[in-house]
Amino acid sequence: IILTGHDNKLFLIVLFLIITGFLAIFSAGAPKCIMQNAPSTFFVARQFIWFILGLIFMFIISKINYKALDKFSLPVAWVVIILLAAVHFAGTTVNGAQRWLTLGPIQFQPSEASKLAVIMLLSSAFSRSVNLLDTRMYKYYIPILIMVFFIFKQPNLSMVMILLASSMFMYFAAGGSIKLIVSTIVAGFFSLNLLFQSYQRQRIEIWQHPETDPYGAGYNIIQSMMAFVAGGIFGEGYGNSIQKLGWLPEGHTDFIFAVFAEEFGFLGCLLVIGLFLAFLQRGLLISNKCEDVFGKLLSAGITVSICIQAFINISVASSMLPATGVPMPFVSYGGTSLFITMCMAGVLLNISKRRIRRLPNGK
Repeated sequence: IILTGHDNKLFLIVLFLIITGFLAIFSAGAPKCIMQNAPSTFFVARQFIWFILGLIFMFIISKINYKALDKFSLPVAWVVIILLAAVHFAGTTVNGAQRWLTLGPIQFQPSEASKLAVIMLLSSAFSRSVNLLDTRMYKYYIPILIMVFFIFKQPNLSMVMILLASSMFMYFAAGGSIKLIVSTIVAGFFSLNLLFQSYQRQRIEIWQHPETDPYGAGYNIIQSMMAFVAGGIFGEGYGNSIQKLGWLPEGHTDFIFAVFAEEFGFLGCLLVIGLFLAFLQRGLLISNKCEDVFGKLLSAGITVSICIQAFINISVASSMLPATGVPMPFVSYGGTSLFITMCMAGVLLNISKRRIRRLPNGK
């Protein structure tokens, strides 16, 4: 399927990442499905349903003029706030975190939608002014602060960090003060350090020395590292991961990159990383060629947000960062994450259709 008039290279990159995700989810999730007396295709089948829904919305969004998102940024943000408030009062708790809403057979994570909502709000705000003290901007800042508050209370510190990192990049892209950005990073670091709860501090300590608790808090880190070591350069082959056989509990979600590394090795990891780098290049190209500030910021924010999340997931799996519950965009099992990320890709495709001139030599 090729989208006429859109950036088809971006579309193909997204498609390849999703296909990689289906392969990885089936391989990593099949043993867990069997242990739960479910069909081995259970996770893939559910992910495919979300994929079809995401594909429909991606095509719809790619056809609607993205400039309409400017006037919808505030309504969308308040809808997300209502959903986050519902999670706070009546959400479903999984693995100690209250992040999901359950409606019959459907379970979704509203905090995923906050990424797009915050990007839309900041695109609207910074396209009007980069003066953070401009009183006209408060109507955009207040919903962001409310969303961050509810997400922090879940607790979902990793999502808060993604939102803050994306926000700072968008402020920089809009021409904001570098000194203010650096000051905010320093102040944010010390503030988060004070706000860290005991289990979050323990997570950092275990990340530095997982051997101190090899069968408890350090277990996932050690098993993930063993997967990377076993994979070597060329990998053990598709379906031949040992860690997915109950050793790495979240092998189809947070640690899917570790299972992929075990089966496809260093070369397979380079392929996935290369796809995300290609996504980054196409997304920033779309932003650079866009003719209006709102579109520039919207495309840059979406691109960087997705790539930051991918970087965090890869870094956690490879023990470069402490363990967090961040899925790999397009790849990890998780319907809400896939759906929202595909909608974000739809916005990029929309901007590419309307604002990119064809470059010479097919570049």
